[in-house]
Amino acid sequence: MPKLKTHSGTQKRVKITKNGKVLRRHTMRSHFLQKKSASRKRKFSGFDQVPGKNAANIKRKLGL
Repeated sequence: MPKLKTHSGTQKRVKITKNGKVLRRHTMRSHFLQKKSASRKRKFSGFDQVPGKNAANIKRKLGL
């Protein structure tokens, strides 16, 4: 059976931690920022953990 290719779009958007957790960026952080409050924009910073079955699907796309 041939080797599986990594889904390059997923590879650019997520990060896998040492313990195997899948992290992603928050949504709503790229545009229309003028109307959002500073506290709301701060909450969008950093990474968020992907839950359950979604994380499993992402790992499968990455070949893990």
